[in-house]
Amino acid sequence: MARSSITMLMFLIISILALANGSYLYPQFYDHSCPQAKDIVQSVVAKAVAKEARMAASLLRLHFHDCFVKGCDASILLDNSGSIISEKGSVPNRNSARGFEVIDQIKAALEKACPQTVSCADIMALAARDSTVLTGGPSWEVPLGRRDSLGASLSGSNQNIPAPNNTFQTILTKFKLKGLDIVDFVALSGSHTIGNARCTSFRQRLYNNTGNGRPDFSLDQSYAAKLRQNCPRSGGDQNLFFLDPVSPTKFDNNYYKNLIAKKGLLSSDEILFTQNQQTMEFVKQYAANQELFFQQFAKSMVKMGNIAPLTGKSGQIRKVCRKINS
Repeated sequence: MARSSITMLMFLIISILALANGSYLYPQFYDHSCPQAKDIVQSVVAKAVAKEARMAASLLRLHFHDCFVKGCDASILLDNSGSIISEKGSVPNRNSARGFEVIDQIKAALEKACPQTVSCADIMALAARDSTVLTGGPSWEVPLGRRDSLGASLSGSNQNIPAPNNTFQTILTKFKLKGLDIVDFVALSGSHTIGNARCTSFRQRLYNNTGNGRPDFSLDQSYAAKLRQNCPRSGGDQNLFFLDPVSPTKFDNNYYKNLIAKKGLLSSDEILFTQNQQTMEFVKQYAANQELFFQQFAKSMVKMGNIAPLTGKSGQIRKVCRKINS
């Protein structure tokens, strides 16, 4: 009895502190309303990643692409319906964003265990963390308590998500507009240690980088020759390439080592090493010290997960992640 009273008291103190800080997100949010929530998410993600290693990167990217639009509110999951124009049709997401079925599976399992309790936005934040851990990366406590949006923003998705061919300054500005800084930019880019990119995302680097008909010479030319074999001048847009060819399914610091070796696949990756002294230093530090990268990645993921969440009575807890409640 005494132990449960202490637990309840601690829960109340955490709740009061969260409210006092103006933040409604805290890791214990579901401890009483759905204590098995985190285990359910982890279990479904583990099965999905065991079935297809690439899914870890896909789930991590979904959270990123969600948070950068209207905040971390699961707007990316909504399908076209009535007045909603889905973000799935935007340039960054079309034929690219994936993992929606895994989110559906997690939501169905949670609805069975705790109906209308756990938000789709929180599912994505937990799935991103679990995907990182399952591939060998760091863990962190995920603040919870987000609610789900009542709409989507196709224009926001087209404009706010950093693109592979954006300039350094454009990408940094997109991060800053979301309250993230240059350290977060470098650390979160490290998520490209896992996953794939399509030929269409980097083709210009192989053939016509600045409109002068010449390749990008900040890309190792023997690596570029290898890439050209499966990424022709035209056609093959959807052909997939590992973002980190050294350890493509392992979350580690090889991404940064690749940048130093001029083997960053996307222009948006390589510019971290070639276009700014400050980011170049971070790249060198993370390449030399994986633990340092892991610590900063975890911090930056928590910070990203805190972008403009819907809390309190805002939004809703969707029953199905693809559509708003009727």
